[in-house]
Amino acid sequence: MRTMTRREFIKFGVLVSGLGTVVGAQKTCKYGGWTTMKAKATGFFRTEQISGVWWFVDPDGHLFISKGVNHVSFHGDHCPALGYSPYHRNVLAKYGNEEKWAEATAQRLKAWGFNTIGSWSSASLFRLMPYTLILNMGARAGADWLRGTFPDVFDPKFHQTLDNIAAKECATRKNDRLLVGYFTDNELRWGPDWRSTRHLLDDYLLLFPPEAPGKKALIDFFRKRYSTIEAFNSAWGLSLGSWDELAKLKELTPATSGEVEKRRLADRLDFLRVIAREYFRACRDAIRKHDPNHLILGVRFAGYAPRPVVESMGEFVDVVSFNWYGFEPPTKILEELHRTTNKPVMITEFSFKAMDSGLPNTRGAGQPVATQKDRADNFEKFVTALMKLPYCIGYHWFQWSDQPAQGRFDGENSNYGLVKENDEPWELLTQKMTEVNGRVERIHLGKG
Repeated sequence: MRTMTRREFIKFGVLVSGLGTVVGAQKTCKYGGWTTMKAKATGFFRTEQISGVWWFVDPDGHLFISKGVNHVSFHGDHCPALGYSPYHRNVLAKYGNEEKWAEATAQRLKAWGFNTIGSWSSASLFRLMPYTLILNMGARAGADWLRGTFPDVFDPKFHQTLDNIAAKECATRKNDRLLVGYFTDNELRWGPDWRSTRHLLDDYLLLFPPEAPGKKALIDFFRKRYSTIEAFNSAWGLSLGSWDELAKLKELTPATSGEVEKRRLADRLDFLRVIAREYFRACRDAIRKHDPNHLILGVRFAGYAPRPVVESMGEFVDVVSFNWYGFEPPTKILEELHRTTNKPVMITEFSFKAMDSGLPNTRGAGQPVATQKDRADNFEKFVTALMKLPYCIGYHWFQWSDQPAQGRFDGENSNYGLVKENDEPWELLTQKMTEVNGRVERIHLGKG
């Protein structure tokens, strides 16, 4: 990636001094890109900074803001209490088969101004409009989203798993012009959060057996930092007799003083940097081995992104992805993500749920609002503020259809959908989305 000069910008047919008159038509190409403005076409989606503003560039060279929806699924959300998915049962009766559902759904998304199929969506849509794919690399190698476990990224089995995933998912798509790029994972736990109070160093310290690759990597980290076990003991407030004894440790005693806790925290953050770098490097290498053409869209941070992780990822991703359920974009966080990595940023989950939907809205991220009008108004405020940030290049709404009132697999029961369980749209919301989606390019240029 490089920054296009003003001279090149004009050469590609965009009159910078007259943007306000040029961009009003809002014509889009077959990819949903902005036909008014064009850069170099490479045949695949890429990113570029043009006159200080970041964009996706579609395969034909048109500038592109990724306006996506997650979990656009023919199968909807399975409800354990019912034993089936209400949405799936309804759309199967309505359309008869998945192909007809996919055609109708893609048409609706395009009519509402969306141009990207987000994560966890039905593959039947992938031939109909641009899409992203979540690979779940860490998740398939031992990470657990609900419990917050993290894989041993130093284990050769981890690297082999990633290669197997990329061989299956990426190699077969390397020439697909509709594919925007890959998310490596969703909402991994990088440290203390709602799932666990533990740091990843503590998890690696307790890996078993003592010969576990992650445990060996941690011991090597300590040996390089402290040289002797006595120096380590002094820093960590322990009384171990050897490095081998540390490797066999199954429980970490509490810190003996504030200084010891401060030293432990510094080591935890530095080792987190080592873990993160290995994770992102391994994911990048596996994807690039099997697909040199498509973007790596990051790891979809769960509302927080520890600085050591962000500092480690910049050279291995093309975009930084962040999930957020607040009423306003987290501007300071997004600015720091961009500044640290020098990469553009996307919001890859956001949503608003309303109590007038009749759904409980007691489980799932975000605070509920009162009405569908509130949902629509908050969408407009959120997206407008986000698109004023020159380094933000997209937003993906969560999700296509409402969740069951009785709860999905993890109990979520909220009004996140653009459509109800019967496939009827929430019209106030989709009307507002159509309007806002149609002018985000102008907003992004500071002309909207």
